[in-house]
Amino acid sequence: MSGLAWLTRRRHLATPRSVLAGEAAAEAAREAERAGRAEQDDADRGSRRSRRSKQAEAPDSEALPDAGKSAEDPPEEPEFPVTGDVRAAAFFDLDNTVMQGASIFHFGRGLYKREFFDTRELLRFAWQQAYFRIAGSENPEHLADVRASALSIVEGHRVSELMEMGEEIYDEYMASRIWPGTRALAQAHLDAGQKVWLVTAAPVETATIIARRLGLTGALGTVAESVDGVYTGRLVGEPLHGPAKAEAVKALAEAESLELERCAAYSDSSNDIPMLSLVGHPYAINPDSALRNHAREHGWRLRDYRTGRKAAKIGIPAAAGVGAVAGGAAAAVALQRRRR
Repeated sequence: MSGLAWLTRRRHLATPRSVLAGEAAAEAAREAERAGRAEQDDADRGSRRSRRSKQAEAPDSEALPDAGKSAEDPPEEPEFPVTGDVRAAAFFDLDNTVMQGASIFHFGRGLYKREFFDTRELLRFAWQQAYFRIAGSENPEHLADVRASALSIVEGHRVSELMEMGEEIYDEYMASRIWPGTRALAQAHLDAGQKVWLVTAAPVETATIIARRLGLTGALGTVAESVDGVYTGRLVGEPLHGPAKAEAVKALAEAESLELERCAAYSDSSNDIPMLSLVGHPYAINPDSALRNHAREHGWRLRDYRTGRKAAKIGIPAAAGVGAVAGGAAAAVALQRRRR
């Protein structure tokens, strides 16, 4: 085996820390989804009470449904995703798959605008973003620098504080950078009744905000340790990158009773080959050269939205529509403590 192949294989192997990171991310994601579902249920109950009140006051003729609408023929369903398959879900990488560029950089810009850190730290973020765009792929050393920068910045701050800022930062820097084509693919899974999760090395709080704003189910992301709602400056396990993403998907699939052979995964990076290899429907989106070659060798489907062209004509049909945590870190810290 060549030296390069050996290094690549080692980069794709899981470690105890990557397993911990994956399990922590899965538990945090499910905790955030439960919290969001409870809020939605409360809102739905209030909406139903309001509708019942209005119907009681309205004439009987106004309360009747439009019979003509029920007679319309339902739209033809695509072969994939399979509608109503509760054992299937979709997993989307974030940076350069769903969003142009690195989400952590855009988040850093927003924090700098709010005087969260100084110019020296901003220049470090700028260099990291430039490297990311020029190299076109993720690098372990580069990700370690990003991690160190982010952790030093948030240490001592409250989780709720960054969540509030994250909502504003999404509107300012991230919303306009979502790839419409990838968002349409995610919407196709949602329209089929499947859950859709982001899977990213970005902080779980940032990823959860993006998932919620896109109308997705939730997010698996890097979990920063917090105690009493305050960041400690340490991680639970390691960044959710490479093999850790695969571990997170496996842990979530087990908890959600999913069958991975019926699931789909989407990514731009060869670092996500472990995650893509888990599922029955892997997709290379805006792929780097290594992932493009791997996808062609294994018959995976490709999409390239960077030039408006499809990278291959073997992809799924375009979706018709393009519409689309706090508490997550605490859940992961609890998991880590149970392991000690």
